Amino acid sequence: MKKIFLYTLLIIAVSCSNDESPTVLDASRPNGTFSVTRSGSFIDQNGAGSMGTASLGTDTQNTAFLVFDQSFRTALATGTVTVFLSTSETFTPDPANGNPNLLLLGPVRNPGENFFRIPQNSDTSPFSHVILWCGSVGVPFGYARIQ
Repeated sequence: MKKIFLYTLLIIAVSCSNDESPTVLDASRPNGTFSVTRSGSFIDQNGAGSMGTASLGTDTQNTAFLVFDQSFRTALATGTVTVFLSTSETFTPDPANGNPNLLLLGPVRNPGENFFRIPQNSDTSPFSHVILWCGSVGVPFGYARIQ
């Protein structure tokens, strides 16, 4: 009985080993080549230790992303550092008018490489800066001018 079971496993393993597995694309990361259109280095604010580079661009499928490089660092102890594209280095919310000077991209989860998918059909041309905003204390942790 043991031999039959082992032979069956061997046949299954051999027959499955030649199958092509489907390619699964990770929508949270650029696919294929990432082409940078604009980038800039972070300027630290309020002693948060912010550093690294932010790059705006598109992947092979023409999906827009903001990417932080491996050297990216900021204070993450608060757990509420949020990334925005902005028309200036100053965080200027205007919720009554739909925040025309800001585009929310999401929270920073880890130091190092981070990926932020830009919402489809978003025009990023008016935005000249990336802002790291700490909502729990209401202060900026840094900004990068992207050009």
